[in-house]
Amino acid sequence: MGYKIHEVISFLEQVAPPSYQESYDNATLITGNPDDSVSGILSTLDCIEEVVDEAIALQANLIIAHHPIVFKGLKSLTGRNYVERTIIKAIQNNIAIYAIHTNLDNVAHGVNKRISDRLGLRNTKILKPKKEILQKLEFFVPKDQKNEVVDAVFAAGAGQIGAYKNCSFQTDGMGTFTPSEGANPFTGKVGVPQYEAEVRVEVILPNHKSRQIIQAMKKAHPYEEVAYYLSSIENENQEVGSGMIGDLAQAMEPLAFLDFVKERMELQVLKHTQLLGHKVEKIALCGGAGIFLLGDAKKAKADVFITSDVKYHEFFDADSQIILCDIGHFESEIFTKELLVELLSQNFPNIALYLTKVVTNPTSYR
Repeated sequence: MGYKIHEVISFLEQVAPPSYQESYDNATLITGNPDDSVSGILSTLDCIEEVVDEAIALQANLIIAHHPIVFKGLKSLTGRNYVERTIIKAIQNNIAIYAIHTNLDNVAHGVNKRISDRLGLRNTKILKPKKEILQKLEFFVPKDQKNEVVDAVFAAGAGQIGAYKNCSFQTDGMGTFTPSEGANPFTGKVGVPQYEAEVRVEVILPNHKSRQIIQAMKKAHPYEEVAYYLSSIENENQEVGSGMIGDLAQAMEPLAFLDFVKERMELQVLKHTQLLGHKVEKIALCGGAGIFLLGDAKKAKADVFITSDVKYHEFFDADSQIILCDIGHFESEIFTKELLVELLSQNFPNIALYLTKVVTNPTSYR
């Protein structure tokens, strides 16, 4: 049995929920019918005309790109620029284009983890965790049915705090209610005040899973009317956010480390600020344009911050406190296409998966 495009997308959006993308982003299905069957998947950093041609030749009707080909609204499709030409060619040849961008940047197992792994970093964690993407659910359940309801809530995705799962806080109490006419109470009688030993359960959950978790709670709960509260909280989510920081297995001399970065990231060249007079061990990084995290890298006492798209005057901001290293945007994220193929191969073994052979880097070096 073949897979539909929407099934592949559903899997990817479990890996990197769309709600984790930045406000300016367009991580979504850009072209194509989600109900079409998948004939093959082509993974790429950028989707341009040549990549669509490659997909056509491979008979792959789904392109998964890291960078969205469409960032801004298109008011016409006349083929006047590379964006419009790419979209037109994809539509004419029934090629679906799906972008998984800053949402994949922002998960702990995403783009920045792939860079960290190539550099052999240990003890990795998010450099700047996101706030206000968590909620707290409080609900009340009879003691005897508590385990069944709590297990259903956990199974739906609540109670995950970092490396710990099934986390909750529970307190015993007494619930009171009087069933009215037309009610069908699980316990008690219409018109008679009821006192029921209940447990108050509190769990943390990601915003984007609130609907499914509440549905699971209600389905497992014995009451026809469930008392619960759902509230937003400002807690940081340590598993979601920008950049990553970790430690080298052994401290290295700065020049030796820069050579190591060139080798591991397959670079022709890199730019960096002045070297400091000590070995480097704590490394911060951000694939793509990450200069906005320089202050966070300093605060975390990183010896080196690796990113791309650093402007001339921004190099001064290193201020002899950290080695700032620009390795190029394409170069920092190119291994993302391999990450995507690996994720898909583990879950869709019967779909033909391809890594693009098109070099989409718009920058050349001499």
